[in-house]
This record gives sequence, C-alpha cells and structure tokens, in this order.
Amino acid sequence: MQLGLEVFLNKPPRELLSKRWGLLSNQASINRSGYYSKDLLRGKFENNVTCLFSPQHGFWGTEQDNMVETPDGRDSATGLPIFSLYSHTRLPTAEMLAGIDLLLVDLQDVGTRVYTFITTLAYVLQEAKKFNKAVVVLDRPNPLGGETVEGNLLKTGLTSFVGAWKLPMRHGLTLGELAGLFNQVLGIGADLSVVAMTGWTRDRFFDQTARFWVSPSPNMPSLETAVVYPGQVLWEGTNISEGRGTTRPFEYFGAPFIEPDRVKKYLREFPIPGVNLLEAAFRPTFQKWPGEVCRGFFLQVYDRRVFQPYRTTLILLQAIRD
Repeated sequence: MQLGLEVFLNKPPRELLSKRWGLLSNQASINRSGYYSKDLLRGKFENNVTCLFSPQHGFWGTEQDNMVETPDGRDSATGLPIFSLYSHTRLPTAEMLAGIDLLLVDLQDVGTRVYTFITTLAYVLQEAKKFNKAVVVLDRPNPLGGETVEGNLLKTGLTSFVGAWKLPMRHGLTLGELAGLFNQVLGIGADLSVVAMTGWTRDRFFDQTARFWVSPSPNMPSLETAVVYPGQVLWEGTNISEGRGTTRPFEYFGAPFIEPDRVKKYLREFPIPGVNLLEAAFRPTFQKWPGEVCRGFFLQVYDRRVFQPYRTTLILLQAIRD
C-alpha cells in the first residue's frame, strides 16, 4: 500500500512543479519509514514548499487540552513559518495564503465526525476558493476502515467546529473522500485534486496497513482509542470523565458517583457485542474530577467488526442515567 504522500513523492503532477506550496500537516504526517512529510517534501522540492500550516493541538501535537489555541511559529528544521489554523483564526487568511499557489493537505483523520481536522479541511477548501488557490489532498486511510457507518446525522443548523456537515458520527470516509464530498455537496467549488492511495481496501483497519500509529492528537494514543472514540467522545458533553488525564483516554470512563453494579444490572437487558466491559477505578490527573477516584469501566474491544461504538455508548449513557 502507498499513501497519497508516497504516490505524490514518486510522481508529482508536472504542472505543480512551477507552483509555490503550503503544507497542512502535523506530527502524524509520516511515510512508511517514519519520516515527516514536511521534511520529505522540502527535501525533494525545496523551492516549492514555502510555508507550513497546523491543525488543532499544534504542529507537533503539544496542546493537550481542547479549546487551547496555538500561536503561529517557525519550524526549526526547515526554517519555514508555521501558520496555526487553531489560533485567533480557524480559517487560513489572505495573508497566510499570499505566498502560495496551492495548499497540500496531509493529515491523519480518525474516522469520526467531531474530530476537528475535518472542519479545518472544509474551511481550507472554502478559503482556497475565495482566494483562488488550489488544494491537493494527499490521502491517508480511515483507521476504522471504510465499510461501516454508524450514528446519527448532524441536524441542519447545528454545524460548528466539531461538526462541519451532517455526516454520521462514524462516517467511513477518508480525508480525500471527505474533501470531494464537501467540495461538491456544500457547493464550495474549490480547485481540488486528491492524490489517492494505492493498494488500500475499505475492509482494513489501520493495523492491517503495515503502518505505524502516531498519535494525531494528544488523546488519540492508539488505534484502540480510535475504535471506541465514535461513541466514547459523547462523554465530553457530560459530567462523567471520558478518561482524559489517564493513559487510556476514551477507553476508560467514570465518575465518583457511578455505581458499577447498577450499570451492570441494566446491561443484562441490553447486551453490547464485541466488547468486554471491565469494572475499573481510575484517578484522572487533569480535566474532569482531577485527583479524585472515579468508578466506572474500561472498554476492552475483542471483535472490532461487530463492535458498535456509538450504540454502545448510548446504552451506557442510558444505564448511568437510570
């Protein structure tokens, strides 16, 4: 299998070689050998790559918490300016885009609607159209595969930075496919091209691609996190800890007031396939309930193909509420 990045490096479109490029990427934008896309592209096309852009959490994923903005900066290795798209602005501005003709996008998504890289992509397309810039998406796998779709559709009028469009929670698309969808269905009409992967099939989870997992954001440390995330992210809107401040965010959930035995009794009537619900106690170091012992559970997924993360968390929400 070849990533869009690797396809592009091997055979870049000739018409782009006279253009000035910006690159939207982060610490998870690597090739098979673990080299960063910024270094690979700069090494081969030094005169083309003129600036970098970063998504939420910063270019190196240093900002642990949500809603923490990242200032612009400069990459120490290449000397290139880094424009933050999670700062005083969420949109690439005219000033940021002034020195480029096109923006390369090389980001690892996690397959869930609320993951903000999707919204940043939509905003990039929108502003690229406005300022007459091209967008080239270097595609990467959806780590959850591309066969299963799950969850509600976002209601019209409720779009935000954690929901750019009425996608299902687990959407089953790659970032390149999402770019094409946004560009057409939202009527953006940007000058968009997608460098597709070769050899990827929709039935593959990320660990079936012979690639190394690198956390695309601080609380997405593993594929196991990404598997439960389409449901477990719902705890963010409650007073129950989603496991931030532990070594296994989103796999743990709980609060000091939860009574595990009551939850287990409720679940006898609502089995949740593909996962063991292990009673657990944990003490978050930050976010909700810092320093307090939370009673709850750990999700141990043993069959990813039958496990339904969104349905599972809805059942757990109901069990705790009752």
